Order: sequence, then C-alpha cells, then structure tokens
Amino acid sequence: MPAIPRRSRAAVVIFAALACAVVTQQAFARQRATIPVPSSSLSHGGELQFCSDLTSPPLESMGPQHKPVGLDIDLGNAVAKQLGLKPVWINTVFASIIPSLQAGHCDAIMSELRDRPDRRKVVDFVDYGASGRALLVRKGNPLHISGIASLCGKSVAVETGTGFSIALAAQVTACAKAGKPALKVQMFQRDSDAFQQLVVGHVDAYATTRETAAYLVAKIGGVQSTGLTFDPEKFGVATLKDNRPLHNAIAQAFKQIDANGTARKIFAKWGLLADMLKR
Repeated sequence: MPAIPRRSRAAVVIFAALACAVVTQQAFARQRATIPVPSSSLSHGGELQFCSDLTSPPLESMGPQHKPVGLDIDLGNAVAKQLGLKPVWINTVFASIIPSLQAGHCDAIMSELRDRPDRRKVVDFVDYGASGRALLVRKGNPLHISGIASLCGKSVAVETGTGFSIALAAQVTACAKAGKPALKVQMFQRDSDAFQQLVVGHVDAYATTRETAAYLVAKIGGVQSTGLTFDPEKFGVATLKDNRPLHNAIAQAFKQIDANGTARKIFAKWGLLADMLKR
C-alpha cells in the first residue's frame, strides 16, 4: 500500500476534525431542541416569528444597530432556543397585533399582551408576567393628577388598542355623566408617540404600562409617575386558538426556562423581578 504524503495526511486529519465538529454541533442542536414543533404550526420553517410593538422599553424596543432589545425579546429568544428555532421579531403596531397574527404575519405575539377574556376568544395565552398601568405627568404634577377619576377636564395621550385606552374611553363617559369637564383622550399608533405628547406639553398626562413608566422616569427628565398602579393583569405570549401544537410547545419551553433559572435571570437583568409570574 503506497504511503500517504505527510501533507495529505495532515489534510485528512483536518478534514476529519472538521467533520467531527460539524457532527458534534448537529448533535448539540438536536439535544438542545428537546421540544418538537410541527413545521405545519410555523409560517416559515426553522423560524419562530414574533409580532411585537417595539416601542415600549424595557419590555421591547429598538436598541443599537436597530436590534430589538428588552425583557420580552430575551424571553422570546430563550423560548426559541429551547425549540431549536431561529427567533425573528416583526415590529407591529399594537392596535393591529392580533389581526396581524390572524393574517399569518407571525406565529406568536410577545408584546406584554394582557391576558383578557375578550382576547381569549381568538388566542391562547402562555402567561409569564403580571403588572399594572400607570400615569405619567410633568415634573411636580402641577395639575395634581392622582388617578383616572381626576382626569376630567384634562387631556391624556395613550396608545391605541391598549387596555388603558379602553379604561380612558369609559372615563370620558363617566366625566360626562357626572357633569364634570370633558376628558380629552388622544390616541396614537405607537406608545413612544403618545409619550412625546407629554414631553412637548401637548397633553396633561400619558398612560402606559408600569414598567415603561418607571423606565421613562429614570431615563427622561421632567416627568414623574402619579404613584398609582391601575388594573393589574397577567400578560403572556399569544398564539392562535387553532395552533395548539405551537401553544403547547411554547408552554413547555417556558417551563424549562423557569426550571433552569433562565427566566429569572432575564427578569432580573431588566429590573423586573416583581413582574415575574409565580408558577
């Protein structure tokens, strides 16, 4: 048998090592993806596509290099990893986020979507957090706003389609029935646009989630919270009601990241341990 030249032997060794590395990576990927997800439950093979309104830090927003960042982003990425799928984030206006899911523009919603009975008619939830809403006002609270009932005669900005927009619409009626000055509600497609109305002085208050309110108070000067939290509710990741395989897979993935401590680390990273749902 002819001898193999030294250079050829080296090439064989290198090729064998590379092949071993590829096999090892593939085996690791299979080991990591312990939860099966039928391809029929995904809009794109190998991907888990999330609809998210990326305007609500620290839950979800655009970070450096136009990259999504936040609590929901990290949790969604961790879930996708457990499923052996690539996470894809689709920036979606909140008011149309459930219709976007229904239209097949994504596989799931992860945007601090509150688990409410009306929404459960069309989607299934895997709850992972619980929180409330808050009002932001200008520093010093010159108009002495103390809650929703104190907004008669005032103006407030809010994102369309949120629970707070519904509560404010009800308060408009309450002010009128009580014979009090009218509450003026201005609705915006993006939460960041609603907040900007308070910053520039176009409204007296801005309604948002407790987490976003605390984040903005810490990051932006000239605003403060009224100190009250309204309508505490659970929130979670939503999938279509006829997509039970994906719902079940995501539920299993959350159990795994809860059990191995990943979820707790993510909540702690964003300073939101108080929001973590106790299972």
